[in-house]
Parts: sequence; C-alpha cells; structure tokens
Amino acid sequence: MNRRFALMLPFALVVAACTPVAPPRLGSDGKPLSKLYRINDADTAAIQFRMLDSVNALRQAAGAVPLQLNAELNAAAATHSRDMSVQNRPWHFGSDGSSPIDRVRRVGYTGKLLGENISETFETELETLAAWSNEPSTRNVLTDPKARQLGFAWFQEPNGKIWWTLITGT
Repeated sequence: MNRRFALMLPFALVVAACTPVAPPRLGSDGKPLSKLYRINDADTAAIQFRMLDSVNALRQAAGAVPLQLNAELNAAAATHSRDMSVQNRPWHFGSDGSSPIDRVRRVGYTGKLLGENISETFETELETLAAWSNEPSTRNVLTDPKARQLGFAWFQEPNGKIWWTLITGT
C-alpha cells in the first residue's frame, strides 16, 4: 500500500501542477480587482483582536503603551457604524446630532474620549488601518500616548460596503 502511494504521489503532483490557474480579473486601471470582503458574526472577536494587536504594534513603534478593548467603546463604535450606514455618509455626527462624546456617555463610558476614526469602504480592517496610519490626523488618534482603551466595530451592508469606527479613550 505504501509503495503504491509512493508511486502515485509524484503523478498526482504533476497533474496538479498542470491544472491551469485563472489569471486575476483586472479593473480598468489594469490592477487586479479586489475580492469582496464578507464578515460573519462569528468573526467579530477575531477581527477586533486583530485590529487591537495591529494598533498596539503601531503604538509600540511610536513608544506608546498598548491599548485594551473596552466593551462600552465597542458598543459606541457599533452604534455609530450602523448610523453612518443609515445616513449614507461617513462623518462624526449621529443622525440625531450626537457627537462622539455623546455616544460614549450614552453607553456608560466613564473615561475620557480621545479620538474617533471612521471609514466607508469595501476594504478589510487591516487595509483600513493602513489608510488611517498614512494620514497624520487619524494616525494621531491611533498613537495618542494618553490613550489606554480602544473600541472598534463596524456595520456591513448587504452590498459589502463596510462602515468602520474606531474610538480611543483614557
């Protein structure tokens, strides 16, 4: 049996290597089209911790202490992400006129709000973080040395568009 397997394995590898691979689909700019990034409810913790780890890596490089996830800030971020989708615009004010400070108070957060980053995109959380990292104003929210806590959440529409919200506090 082992001998038969040993003889068949190289044949199987040769056949697999001959299978044609479809070239990537290209957009009008000649670049490969991105795949739709779908988020399942089961992915929530993994995505939040992946973002936390990535933000903390940026903070470490900037000489800042690591952040910890905060349930109240997560709740405020989730509420705002859904509300931006309802409004169909990325901005820092809620449909009821609420500010980021109002939203964190509503969820019972007792610390001080330091910053909020938002995004409307079809990109992953790490692609969004990279974009925030490249812009000085949003990078400052990520690396603020006074920050100790992080809230991060999103809302994904049926078409795949994602509304990301990241909040930092003391």
